[in-house]
Amino acid sequence: MPQESPTPSARQTELLEAAYRYALAHGLTDLSLRPLAEAIGSSPRVLLFLFGSKDGLLQALLERARDDELALLARARQPERPAGLVPAVERVWAWLAAKEHRPLLRLWAEAYARSLVQPDGAWAGFARATVEDWLAVLADCQPPSERDSEDGAARRTLALAVLRGALLDLLATDDEKRLTEAVEHQLNLLRY
Repeated sequence: MPQESPTPSARQTELLEAAYRYALAHGLTDLSLRPLAEAIGSSPRVLLFLFGSKDGLLQALLERARDDELALLARARQPERPAGLVPAVERVWAWLAAKEHRPLLRLWAEAYARSLVQPDGAWAGFARATVEDWLAVLADCQPPSERDSEDGAARRTLALAVLRGALLDLLATDDEKRLTEAVEHQLNLLRY
């Protein structure tokens, strides 16, 4: 996905972090280099030099967002001591529902949707990669006998569909109580 140099310079890392904070606040859809550069104390020329192109910068920002997503998922992942699908979904939903994570999740939803309608360029592969990331984490939470079965694959796919649907609804409505009840209802069905 990203086309970054093997070892980014300190300035590139600093500007990427500043651009990421900007993207969390403003989104990526209408990202324009001039206002971004001004907001982060740089210039469009420097950004183009460091990231190669606007698409290169977008790819770096998407990878940065994915790194945050993977850090979240790492907390639920326990392949050596699988806790089970239901406790993993409970932990993931608690994290997703927390208000302080909404900027990252809005950025994720924006990138996910753009990846579906613009499958080439900077957005290429983002949606598929996040689906694979989440399914892998949920698989690691299942005991091996469940993980390696068709039923186990269907159960983690259902869990992911519930989490993603509830997340999108949460971002649209902020109705955390209703959605938490819905997730808990689905988890009760997954227990059996």
